[in-house]
Amino acid sequence: MRYATFGRTGLELSKIAIGTWGIGGAGWGGQKEEDSIAAIQAMLEAGVNFIDTAPIYGYGEAEKVIGKALAGVDRSKLAIATKFGVTWPEGPEAGVLVQNGSRDNIMRELELSLTSLGTDYLDVYMQHWPDVDTKAPASETFGTLQELKEQGVIKHVGVSNSNPELIAAANEYTDVEVLQVQHSMLERSNEELMGWAIANGMAVMAWAPLAAGMLTGKYRGQPPTFGADDWRTLFYPFFKEPEWSRAQQILKTLDEIAIAHDTQVSAVAINWSAQHPLVSTALVGVRNQQQGEENAAALTWELTPAEIAKINAAL
Repeated sequence: MRYATFGRTGLELSKIAIGTWGIGGAGWGGQKEEDSIAAIQAMLEAGVNFIDTAPIYGYGEAEKVIGKALAGVDRSKLAIATKFGVTWPEGPEAGVLVQNGSRDNIMRELELSLTSLGTDYLDVYMQHWPDVDTKAPASETFGTLQELKEQGVIKHVGVSNSNPELIAAANEYTDVEVLQVQHSMLERSNEELMGWAIANGMAVMAWAPLAAGMLTGKYRGQPPTFGADDWRTLFYPFFKEPEWSRAQQILKTLDEIAIAHDTQVSAVAINWSAQHPLVSTALVGVRNQQQGEENAAALTWELTPAEIAKINAAL
């Protein structure tokens, strides 16, 4: 496993983190709890020391599963990041999500997250999406986070899917040290923002480095058909044209490099993300023990500069 200093937080974290959107099950075709626990534990045993989650993942299920997987684990050797701000006030069946950055909601979500995760503090607490619904002012949202930081309940403040203007407003009330954005070979539109964050001493967490599974090499030939409520249908463009054909062409280059290293295509994609100069850690999704072991094994070797250049030329 490879580690690096996580921005100006001072944390020494693995270059990949355990991404847990999929283990929540909802919107990903379902998931068995025992598989999720085995997946998390496999990555921890291989040296991964960072877990990223959110209450919305499985409508609370992912955090509960993580709590079970961490039973008996030395908490001081592990960093946990979770989020607030995306809620489902009418229940998950209604399909109505509200982005809420109010103080009352932060305190409510924080208590639930701590209970589910089985911990009394969070290493990183992030606003999941900007508050476009309740429109709580930055003074309320980030002033609350600063209070929690001073109390020791959260160690570091972060934002996900944000922008420099919102971060500047937040910095009036606390120190935003972490940015999380989507980034992979197939999604590079956030690189200017990532560069800005790195230049300002922030850590950058890249979510979906495997492009929702497209860069594992699992999907070939014709585009797959997912359910209407599947996140791969709702959220990602990679499973329909023109992005489908583009991805298939890039997979040819990844196949060549994977064969040269006698490894999986996913390992090539994970390394490309983990070695990217704008990525502090890559959030790699995992659904079972085998995937956990393969994800971690990807960081037992590195892409050469020539291989990275070859991939970038293909992109």
